[in-house]
Amino acid sequence: VIYPPHSKLTDKEKTNICYLSFPDSNSGCLGDTQFCFRFRRSTERKVSLCCFLNQLDRDLPVYLKKDPAYYYGYVYFRQVRDKSLKRGYFQKSLVLISKLPYVHLFRTMLKQIAPEYFEKSEAFLEAVCSDVDRWPPPTPGKILQLPVMGIIMKLRIPTYRDKPGTTPVVQNMHQADAQISMALPTVHEVDLFRCFCPVFFHIQMLWELVLLGEPLVVMAPSPSESSETVLALVSCISPLKYCSDFRPYFTIHDSEFKEYTTRTQAPPSVILGVTNPFFAKTLQHWPHIIRIGDIKLPGEVPKQVKVKKLKNLKTLDSKPGVYTSYKPYLNKDEEIVKQLQKGVQQKRPTEAQSVILRRYFLELTESFIIPLERYVASLMPLQKCISPWKSPPQLRQFSQDDFMKTLEKAGPQLTSGLKGDWIGLYRHFLKSPNFDGWFRSRQKEMTQKLEALHLEALCNENLVFWSQKHTEVETVDLVLKLKNKLLQANREQLPVKTETLKKLQTHINDIILALPDDLQDILLKTGTT
Repeated sequence: VIYPPHSKLTDKEKTNICYLSFPDSNSGCLGDTQFCFRFRRSTERKVSLCCFLNQLDRDLPVYLKKDPAYYYGYVYFRQVRDKSLKRGYFQKSLVLISKLPYVHLFRTMLKQIAPEYFEKSEAFLEAVCSDVDRWPPPTPGKILQLPVMGIIMKLRIPTYRDKPGTTPVVQNMHQADAQISMALPTVHEVDLFRCFCPVFFHIQMLWELVLLGEPLVVMAPSPSESSETVLALVSCISPLKYCSDFRPYFTIHDSEFKEYTTRTQAPPSVILGVTNPFFAKTLQHWPHIIRIGDIKLPGEVPKQVKVKKLKNLKTLDSKPGVYTSYKPYLNKDEEIVKQLQKGVQQKRPTEAQSVILRRYFLELTESFIIPLERYVASLMPLQKCISPWKSPPQLRQFSQDDFMKTLEKAGPQLTSGLKGDWIGLYRHFLKSPNFDGWFRSRQKEMTQKLEALHLEALCNENLVFWSQKHTEVETVDLVLKLKNKLLQANREQLPVKTETLKKLQTHINDIILALPDDLQDILLKTGTT
């Protein structure tokens, strides 16, 4: 069954969803299980993100922006004994498909609706859909109230202006009417401490592997553990965006299975979460494997675990741990390990442990990225180089050698006490997909800023006076160029004040009105669409 019925999915997408919606038979998930997966959209489908969604996307932090090539699937699976059924078990999954990576929101929503759906069947889904139709747009920065089956979920989607690491608190209001209100502390975060608990001593090495876009596979006993761990890994380099592919739950039926498991080329830059024992054999050649047992919160302090040699990983029953021959660039931060161990001994709540861990990762990532931000900002031409009568100047080229020279005086040592081979880490990072993605987005932002400054410079000129001193041909050329600038500013949503755009439009109209009537008619019709 698909709701709403008019939703269009290709056969390939449907097949992928079907296989990904159920745990592997060896997982033995009895009762209710929730997990999430991510799959590639079919190439035959036109990628259309309407302008309105693009507008909302612009205000999101980079790591929450939509990737038009992928969908997320959020699953609520139930398996219970039922003698009346031929197989002896009731097995059903309710799956919510979305472009949005709001794991916590959709997980909470499914928890509310799936158990009732299993009792009441399809008419219930229709009622849920009509509730969702009443939801406001997912505007970042606003407190949103989302009704679903008698409950109102209150939440706030972060914006790129939020200070990293801060989450404005959504207060639980007392509703005067009968509806129950439920405040969500986050829309997208997972319980970091719970996920990293099994590999507690290796968090810093895992941060390096994710930062460098190394091929990583998480072998777990069930999809909920594999998906949460993969999502935790991807989020540990926030506020940087992880730019390679990641699959919170991946099966042997996946349409990318052959592409990702082939031995004819080096493993790709992806993070895969798997549960099928078959992968222990298929992915033996992968350089970094994380093996997880059942995720339980430790009652006592975990024992120190050594990094294991890859050749020791023979089966999926191998002991939990990290199997790799990778040598970290940075020295180990003993302080965070002690702090979290102390939390375990003092029975500190897991939410508080996650806050500590998230802050640790954030400070580590920021110490790493600030020198790069500082260097890239220096590639921007000076404002005095911007002339209204010339094209906007180009950004200077990124030079690895020049960047490396800046590290001596303005490197990560200014904000981090960690010692180690930071230079080696940067060299490796500059070859990674994460650097490529980060630099492209910075380049785009800075180029748009230059275009915006150029527009402002044009607005501050007396363009009518200029046109009176030039020929009609030159004036018409100027009008067409200015109209193109206006279209570009709207199309690319350049960071320009509305007054500037109005002023430019007034300039254009004034120049046109000073021209002969026949030209006026032509120019007023040109370039307005």
